[in-house]
Amino acid sequence: QVQLVESGGGLVQAGGSLRLSCVASGISELGFKLNTMEWYRQAPGKQRELVALIARYGETNYRASVKGRFTISRDDAKKTVYLQRNSLKPEDTGVYHCKKDGDVWGQGTQVTVSS
Repeated sequence: QVQLVESGGGLVQAGGSLRLSCVASGISELGFKLNTMEWYRQAPGKQRELVALIARYGETNYRASVKGRFTISRDDAKKTVYLQRNSLKPEDTGVYHCKKDGDVWGQGTQVTVSS
């Protein structure tokens, strides 16, 4: 069974940076490589929203509000996807989940940005 585990969340001041990681298990390196990986966030009282994705060949796409501040990347050999987040704002607060094809989700990691 494929599992995704996120890490790297925490409390940070506005303007700071954090890098989130999502490690996959129960899947081969090739299997991981073929997946589009996505990062979502869910702010308190709001619906979960897509923040960034990276396709199998490295093509990326970002939510407009994070373009230029967030960078998604992947290391297929480590079966890991990253989300580097710079110039953080209080509105970036939320639980960040990673997701792979087939509707497989991680449990999420909490990020709180203080003003």
